[in-house]
Amino acid sequence: MINEKGFENPCGDVRSIRDEAYGIITELIEKAKLKSGMLLIVGCSSSEIIGCSIGKGSSFDAAEAVFSAIYPVLRENGIMLAVQCCEHLNRCVILEREAAEKRGYDIVNAVPQPKAGGSLASIAYSAFEDPVAVEKVRADAGLDIGQTLIGMHLREVAVPLRLSRKTLGEAVITAARTRPRFIGGSRTNYDEALM
Repeated sequence: MINEKGFENPCGDVRSIRDEAYGIITELIEKAKLKSGMLLIVGCSSSEIIGCSIGKGSSFDAAEAVFSAIYPVLRENGIMLAVQCCEHLNRCVILEREAAEKRGYDIVNAVPQPKAGGSLASIAYSAFEDPVAVEKVRADAGLDIGQTLIGMHLREVAVPLRLSRKTLGEAVITAARTRPRFIGGSRTNYDEALM
């Protein structure tokens, strides 16, 4: 399959996408110091992964490769996954009902589809035990695959994470963690463990 730029679709090798995603998520967990009970928001353009412009070449295979790499690792570590939908669903978020209720998020009615919500959100919705949609979350860390603009779903204060990989497939990746705000003045001491 040829993408919109005239290049062969790199999604033909989903194993490499899965391997890259696995490396990215394990590094992110370590660098963000994620612990059990924390929430990670992931926004993903499968189009960007395969070298197309965002929203122009949705790839269920690429999204499945990403999900199959990251979800088991997050579950193993007790980290809750939230997946951001695309702009057609106003960037709402898919997560487990238990996580939404635990954090007090209001549930909304939307079921993502590959071209109205996004491939990764659709996969998450079908894979989660009891999936729900919410309009907004306050995640402890985030992974943005393909410049999907996840910042609205991060807690304050967001801190960029520099990962060893800069791309997943053809998609630019950006990662962030959050930390408590610093308050006080020049005489304030801060807890290094929270930085």
